[in-house]
Amino acid sequence: MSTTSSDPLAALGSLPGVPDAVGSVRKAVDRVYGHRVMRRRSNEVTAEAALRGARGSAALSGADWNLEEVRRRTDFSGEEEARTIGAALRLTAEAGQLLSIWRQSPLRVLARLHLVAAGGAAPDDAVGRPRFAGERVEEPLVEASLPDADEVAGRLEGLSDLILAGSAAPALVTASIVHGELLALRPFGSHNGLVARTAERIVLIGSGLDPKSVCPAEVGHAEQGRAAYVAAFEGYVSGKPEGMAAWIAHCGRAVELGVRESTAVCEALQRGAA
Repeated sequence: MSTTSSDPLAALGSLPGVPDAVGSVRKAVDRVYGHRVMRRRSNEVTAEAALRGARGSAALSGADWNLEEVRRRTDFSGEEEARTIGAALRLTAEAGQLLSIWRQSPLRVLARLHLVAAGGAAPDDAVGRPRFAGERVEEPLVEASLPDADEVAGRLEGLSDLILAGSAAPALVTASIVHGELLALRPFGSHNGLVARTAERIVLIGSGLDPKSVCPAEVGHAEQGRAAYVAAFEGYVSGKPEGMAAWIAHCGRAVELGVRESTAVCEALQRGAA
């Protein structure tokens, strides 16, 4: 990501097509927040959005389980797919607890997210810290070239500085860039996709766009499919304006699909079919 603007995130918000995506997301979010069920049972909608978001994020990391199996299961140890589901559920539960720390120290939050995701599955000295030179990265789905450890450290600091400096950019733009940059860097030895999508969730909640966390973008990323996710991400990695705009639009569509999912939950609750 490169721009000469003093507010690079805001500059990205003016790319062709991005204002339309931002406006569409805002309208969709406003609609679900205006649903009558949200006035009385928003906690139930939030809980269901968390479950469905975790399922969607895990699907993109190779564990595409039926929602009811995720709901029913209590033991997520054992096979790799179960551990991936467990990691996604833990991260979704953790996201809302880290908002105040994110505003002060994004890198601390990322370290915490990796610790939560790893859940003891990685060597102790590799958990919760960016990878060292020569360390392997296990990341399903993403095949883009891997930045070296020095570049990762520099770009993480740059990302942190952007977040701490604040921006006039819409929440969708900031969330998309945080997601894309973490996926591009893959700073940890494992669970980078899960961490990146959780960081996106944190930005959307903390920005005020989705304060009750009822618009699970992870659902929309999964619904659009792994091929579309990778194609949009390749646009981000290209660094070209049209590629960045396509990635932001893809993330916007993911939020809209998450809104659609939670709207269906609201309708079910209204019919008494919780």
